[in-house]
Amino acid sequence: MTDNQRTDRPQRLSVRPEDVDGVRVVRVRGEIDHDVTDVLGRALTSGDGSALPRIVADLSGVTFMDSSGINVLVAAHQRASDAGGWLRIAGARAPVARVLHLVGIDVLIPCRATVEQALRE
Repeated sequence: MTDNQRTDRPQRLSVRPEDVDGVRVVRVRGEIDHDVTDVLGRALTSGDGSALPRIVADLSGVTFMDSSGINVLVAAHQRASDAGGWLRIAGARAPVARVLHLVGIDVLIPCRATVEQALRE
């Protein structure tokens, strides 16, 4: 992808972290590929780069995710687990859910239909 193509799509990923009852909920919208994984990775850690103990990645607004997105989720899962916590995925649409299933992420990281379900468990 050239720099011109990137500037044509400046809003292709939106990441909005928020705290809900002590859980970091990261609401993601758009496409996750190698060009934006640093943005997603930062949102899944604390401000100083350390692990967050409890995270829900809301992927309900994600329309595309490649293997680099999978790598970010696995790394965040590992950091959270090492800190005695967890990562859960919520709301993945069919194309993204299929990718998660094909590579076995849905076995490693709990996937729930909604953020509310992910927060309850």
